[in-house]
Amino acid sequence: MPDNRFKIAVLSVHSSPLGQPGTGDTGGMSIYIRELTKQLVKLGHAVDIYTRVQDTVTPEIIAFAPEARQIHISAGEAADIDKLLIYPHVPDFACKVEKFRRQHSLHYNLVFSHYWLSGSAGIYLQTWWQIPHVMMFHTLGAIKNSIGIGEDEPDLRIDKEKQISHYCQRIIASTENEKAALNHYYAVPPEKISVIPCGVNMDLFQLMDKTSARQKLGLTERKIILFVGRVERLKGIDKLIQAIPFLGDLQPQLIIVGEDGNRPGEITHLEQLADHLGVADSITFTGLVDYEKLPDYYNAADVCVFPSYYESFGLVPLESMSCGTPVIATDVGDLRNIIRQSETGFVLPDSRPLLLAENIRTVLLGNGTRMADAQSIRDSIKDYGWQHIAAAVSLEFSSLLRAKANNINR
Repeated sequence: MPDNRFKIAVLSVHSSPLGQPGTGDTGGMSIYIRELTKQLVKLGHAVDIYTRVQDTVTPEIIAFAPEARQIHISAGEAADIDKLLIYPHVPDFACKVEKFRRQHSLHYNLVFSHYWLSGSAGIYLQTWWQIPHVMMFHTLGAIKNSIGIGEDEPDLRIDKEKQISHYCQRIIASTENEKAALNHYYAVPPEKISVIPCGVNMDLFQLMDKTSARQKLGLTERKIILFVGRVERLKGIDKLIQAIPFLGDLQPQLIIVGEDGNRPGEITHLEQLADHLGVADSITFTGLVDYEKLPDYYNAADVCVFPSYYESFGLVPLESMSCGTPVIATDVGDLRNIIRQSETGFVLPDSRPLLLAENIRTVLLGNGTRMADAQSIRDSIKDYGWQHIAAAVSLEFSSLLRAKANNINR
């Protein structure tokens, strides 16, 4: 390939980027890989995504864009299994990626790994292939454990994240906070970390008429509060439900879009909480919704609330704002730099129910604060379109490969 175009081996061991977002382990990371890949090939690069086989019917190779394909590698049981049970199969996964490469006479310029399981495989490949290894963790086990919500991440994950961060050639962090955390918890030199934000598909997440969106979903004219994401404790949904009684005079409808995480039972727990608070009739759990239908929900809503305890970045607020809907969120990920306070939404220090309710009320009624109109909210995040993010990532790859070539020529 030409010097400014390269062939990239992307590793996503535990999660299929072509899977349905919101199911199992398919979430923001999968969206990131899929959308970034589509833009990288538009820049002239070729991308092979390697992921683990999770069933017996998916073809070995799926081409989903020019010069982009997903390759399914058999490693362990052909089922959706717990991430920790995948780890013993990582060496086998790496060996079979190498076997596929040899069988098809492939040559890659760099390895781009996502999440610690993929990074563990990437260490093998960077050594065998003698090419740069770029790592993106998406979430860090050390941060999750410091928050203390949900089950602790195992020592294995923490140890492997530290090892990978020192073996790979470059780390892409989505926020300055993540960069600082990598330095604090794993002693990664700052110069090894590049900060490039995540993006949003602004072609999919478009403005539409609110009334039409509500009619499509069979919704009434009540004020609509929206949550989108995996239903798990880390997302702070219980705090949002506890905020609804403080808004009783407005009679809002809270719509929770998403399904239980890998540990079922959270929706049942939240339904019991809503019933206990006497607001069950004001809350709708939709379960899983097709990703392509999410714009209908964002456009139908008056406000999207994101009360999470931890996010590596925060894709949902970007999607909501791309549809022109204001966002109220806790100060996680990069949201303090995305949401313009009192203009396109509010960033809060925590998810206390009364604080959530007060800010929801402000967005719904004004209360002396005038939110920007839908088009202005959308325009405020235009630099987060995937084409801009892919261009930044491509430049990072080029810089890394130039540095490698210069070292070889010395």
